[in-house]
Amino acid sequence: MGMITTKDGTEIFYKDWGQGQPIVFHHGWPLSADDWDNQMLYFLDKGYRVIAHDRRGHGRSTQTATGNEMDTYADDVAALAAVLDLKGAVHIGHSTGGGEVAHYVARAQPERVAKAVLIGAVPPIMVKSDKNPGGLPIEVFDGFRAALAANRAQFYIDVPAGPFYGFNRPGAKISQGVIDNWWRQGMMGGTKAHYDCIKAFSETDFTEDLKKIDVPVLVMHGDDDQIVPYADSAPLSAKLLKNGTLKTYKGLPHGMCTTHPEIINPDLLAFIRS
Repeated sequence: MGMITTKDGTEIFYKDWGQGQPIVFHHGWPLSADDWDNQMLYFLDKGYRVIAHDRRGHGRSTQTATGNEMDTYADDVAALAAVLDLKGAVHIGHSTGGGEVAHYVARAQPERVAKAVLIGAVPPIMVKSDKNPGGLPIEVFDGFRAALAANRAQFYIDVPAGPFYGFNRPGAKISQGVIDNWWRQGMMGGTKAHYDCIKAFSETDFTEDLKKIDVPVLVMHGDDDQIVPYADSAPLSAKLLKNGTLKTYKGLPHGMCTTHPEIINPDLLAFIRS
């Protein structure tokens, strides 16, 4: 574990375990590197070097009031890759982290990235507009901001207890530990950064990023994702990518890496080895 300091003085926390080909994990909003515990252990055991960072304003990184947008997030990843001298890395991003991966990989030095994976990811763009009629209305994200500002602690219970893991579905196997861990990670971060990040994940248009990416990209998405609706994300991203593969998971939720690692991890491994 360690810290790097970016050019604006922000400290970015990261974990770096093992040897071998590097796999870099990019977490979703408003979580931290800890959201990848299951995948980190799995791939460490398979002989990979596993790295995960806390995005600025999240987890153990500096609770920044500025730079909470995709350009700076991607710059922070580039700084981390440079300090760790990552070559031939696989970048795996979930949700907001998928947007961060797309934005970084489209700009990365070619030798640094071998493959990428977008899981339940926000690209191409979430918010509804004339150009994106299938998107979510801006009022949805305004509601997120209002709930965060009014009572962040309660909001960070309601999200994982309900739509994030599909625990609001009939017959769902609910884990209080998973809910509590989501809350713990969220409350470690800064409220200003989390507030700003809602705009970053909902309004950033990743279309041109996706078009620029040359490396193989696996797009994984549950078709019962209640956070990033399937139809306006994964299939559209896969079409924009030069070398994209879409894998759809019937009935799985947004947080499927946590709820169904026995399905997701082997599929990730097969793609990385392919």
